[in-house]
Amino acid sequence: MDKAYQTLYTIALVVLGLTLLCCLLRAIRGPRTTDRVIAVNMMGTTTVIIICVLAFLLGEGYLVDVAMIYTMLSFLAVVLLSKICIGLYHEKRAKARQAAQAAEHAEKKEAEEP
Repeated sequence: MDKAYQTLYTIALVVLGLTLLCCLLRAIRGPRTTDRVIAVNMMGTTTVIIICVLAFLLGEGYLVDVAMIYTMLSFLAVVLLSKICIGLYHEKRAKARQAAQAAEHAEKKEAEEP
């Protein structure tokens, strides 16, 4: 029975590794920034699951503590990436508003001249 569980854990680790690879490809390819942030979050979650499966497979309890710490770090990283993403969005939107106002001002100026 012990051999069956070891085989099951090994198969689970291979599947999780493939999932991690797919998430890495999505984080690289995008196409949007939000896709990348979600992929990074998914990679963090998958890594935590891998660490927990390894804790069961190896019988090492301290790996669960490592997984909990990694969860907190992953959460903070996603919050930071989200803040950066929102900041870039607001900056881009402000530039678009300024350009629209400048174009509107130029049109008014042309209309006033005879």
